[in-house]
Amino acid sequence: MCELMEWLAGHGVTTVFKVDGDRMVERKKAWMVVISGGPLGEDSFFRAGMDTAEACLDAVLAHLESKGLSPFA
Repeated sequence: MCELMEWLAGHGVTTVFKVDGDRMVERKKAWMVVISGGPLGEDSFFRAGMDTAEACLDAVLAHLESKGLSPFA
């Protein structure tokens, strides 16, 4: 995730990746990722709330791929 966040930042994308302890204790979707800006466009905003960090990573990678961006190509 750190490599991806560095790549995104290097391309002007703002990234927030967090886990909410209260939500985890309540057994709710505690992981969240938000990306916006840069090559995604000014009006582009992506947010995903998931059960695991890995699921958030997969969601971001799928979103980037749908925008024609490939951080690990």
